[in-house]
Amino acid sequence: MEYRAPAWLPGGHLQTIWAALQARRVAGPRPLWRRERWGTPDGDFVDVDWLRPDPSPPPAPGAPLLVLFHGLEGSSRSHYAEAFAGWARGQGWRFAVPHFRGCSGEPNLAPRAYHSGDFEEIAWMLGRFAARQRDEGGGPLLAVGVSLGGNALMRWAAEAGDTAGRTLSAVASVCAPLDLAAAGHHIGRGFNRQVYTRMFLRSMKPKALAKLAQHPDLFDARRLRAARDLFTFDDLFTAPLHGFAGVEDYWQRASARPHLRAVRLPALLLNARNDPFVPPASLPTTAEVSASTTLWQPAEGGHVGFPQGAPPGQVFWLPRAVGGWLAAQLA
Repeated sequence: MEYRAPAWLPGGHLQTIWAALQARRVAGPRPLWRRERWGTPDGDFVDVDWLRPDPSPPPAPGAPLLVLFHGLEGSSRSHYAEAFAGWARGQGWRFAVPHFRGCSGEPNLAPRAYHSGDFEEIAWMLGRFAARQRDEGGGPLLAVGVSLGGNALMRWAAEAGDTAGRTLSAVASVCAPLDLAAAGHHIGRGFNRQVYTRMFLRSMKPKALAKLAQHPDLFDARRLRAARDLFTFDDLFTAPLHGFAGVEDYWQRASARPHLRAVRLPALLLNARNDPFVPPASLPTTAEVSASTTLWQPAEGGHVGFPQGAPPGQVFWLPRAVGGWLAAQLA
């Protein structure tokens, strides 16, 4: 499905920022959620928000379940999560947003958080969703990952290889930084550093310091407070807390791009070539992906933006295009 940006929103920055802050997210009422708390194997917890069908009828028995893995510091309140929820509601599908640890509004318990290559956590979550669908007589299970969640989901798909199809019917990533080093350095420069990096660190630093209060001596609080980019933050916090030797080891080992040939189930990788977070030179080519993988790389769209229509615009194209592709894999 071809994407064309509106003339009044030129460039990746406007298409990113306006879509997140101003554009309409759903065609009807905003989504309502029902929250469940799942205990993790290591004694922690994650919160899962399930779409309540109100005011639509509940999904029919055998309806597909679409699971969305959010991006860095995202949640079920993110614009893209609400947009996909609205689309799923219109299709009569079930829809759920599992929150990565610490992203549901309450600090998690363990001396860890979440990271871009957390495929083991993805595997555990998807296993729970698949079992739920089987137990409740549900239909196919599909998943979409957005930004950080998209990279982690594709790492899972590559690690699972030939066995992934036992869990999911199809998978999609949206604006994922599949080469974390390229994206990490890119967001640390110029306008990106002044706007997006500051935005992320504004919520990430307090969470990290709260984690330090739970588990003293995890890292140097003074150095973390002084961090001005994601490279430094990931080197001090994300990498060591999750078993990596440092930021470069983390970015290299967690990146999905080197593993995409191992993906065996139907997969869609959507990346706008004007994404402020993801330099176009870092996007995978057809030679780097498996035969089951489809690449969509439109010239415009920004980072999880893809707005359309007259002001204030709407972000219906993204879930309609990606959701439509996923639905086509069930035919």
